Amino acid sequence: MKKGKIKFLTYPLVVLFSGILLAAFVSPTESTETLDNWDIPAKYKEMKNPHAGDKSLDRVGKMLYAKHCKSCHGNVGLGDGPKAASMTAHMIPFNDAKFQAQTDGEIYYQSIIGMDEMPNFEKKIPDEEDRWALINFVRSLK
Repeated sequence: MKKGKIKFLTYPLVVLFSGILLAAFVSPTESTETLDNWDIPAKYKEMKNPHAGDKSLDRVGKMLYAKHCKSCHGNVGLGDGPKAASMTAHMIPFNDAKFQAQTDGEIYYQSIIGMDEMPNFEKKIPDEEDRWALINFVRSLK
């Protein structure tokens, strides 16, 4: 084999080997966020939904979900929206039994107050009835 061919083959092999070696020592960022990471104040845990079961708010809740939540949480709340792949947080699907076991107040806190990558929606959804319409809709995605 000629010397020129050896140099031509050596450089890509060194680069490839270096990349593999580097990848072996760098672990991907894995989110550890779960429902247990939320420190929800007692006042929210005990909060009662004054609009629970109010079917007249279904359309409003669905509209607010489409506007503010769907891009991350997906069409039916599975956490598979187009923005989800770029997030480090692991989104619990809304149909998960552990998610559904939460009180409406806990879901309200997570959805409206937020934490880390979950933004605060107090200014974007200022009307209290609209907030509960959204919680009712999220609750329906089981």
